Amino acid sequence: MSEVNYSEVSEFVFLGLSTSRPMQRFLLSFSTVFYVTIILGNLLVVFTVIFDSHLHSPMYFLLANLSFMDLCLSTLTVPKMVSDLYSGQNTISFLGCVIQIFVLHVLGGCEMVLLTAMALDRYVAICKPLHYLTIMSPRMCILLLVSAWVIGLIHSVTQLAFVVHLPFCGPNEIDSFYCDLPRFIKLGCMDTYRLEFIITANSGFISMGTFFLLIVSYISILITVWKRSSGGLSKALSTLSAHISVVFLFFGPCIFVYVWPFPTVPVDKFLAILDFLITPILNPAIYTLRNKDMKMAMRRLSSWLLSLMKFS
Repeated sequence: MSEVNYSEVSEFVFLGLSTSRPMQRFLLSFSTVFYVTIILGNLLVVFTVIFDSHLHSPMYFLLANLSFMDLCLSTLTVPKMVSDLYSGQNTISFLGCVIQIFVLHVLGGCEMVLLTAMALDRYVAICKPLHYLTIMSPRMCILLLVSAWVIGLIHSVTQLAFVVHLPFCGPNEIDSFYCDLPRFIKLGCMDTYRLEFIITANSGFISMGTFFLLIVSYISILITVWKRSSGGLSKALSTLSAHISVVFLFFGPCIFVYVWPFPTVPVDKFLAILDFLITPILNPAIYTLRNKDMKMAMRRLSSWLLSLMKFS
């Protein structure tokens, strides 16, 4: 493949979410408000975990990192979408598109592994409480986090290795508001059926594999609790409901977009909005509003900040 063909398309045009100006103005306001809420909500979780010593435990360490990843995922796509809606310039450079795809899959793969690590944490806490601090040591937590980033990086590099030399000579329109592999590949100047199959298999393997592992771990937890005490089952369900909700919110759109063989543009766009604007708000809300320790820590942090403001 010649380098000339590879560089013929220098930028891509996003078709966006709507061509109606009233709808675009609504989406601009909606996206701006939600993105500010995402920033404030997830940073609140991160800073609360960092500054409150009562939350220096494996569960909250992993939760803070989940909030950080959610914030990064939204920041990767939403500011660009808001800028496009405001200016009407719905373009992105070829390099910018490739970088967006690369970072998106790094963060996506990383978050999948992190959610698995959070399930492991709950499994050890509920099923092996006497060995919890030994198994989920600070070293283990760091190892799990590093493993998540490494696996995310390997996943993303593997994906891009198949498409980085794909020739693009037009058209250059992407029917979305961000770059991702399924629509990116379809713009290549060659038969991309085999390539689409490889990419789908890669993404499908990691998403379905981690999702299956998560479901098995939660079922194991519930069976273990039920065997010990039937009365403890409702308490375990209450504890795990937040984790299970987050898992379905994250994996549902991923599995549909990358595994479902009959893609539909309106549904894909709705799922993208769910992934980048709704889920990053729901995650901190689910974990904080249902967690007494987090709510108490946030009150302590608020009181501390107010006292600082009074003395300044």
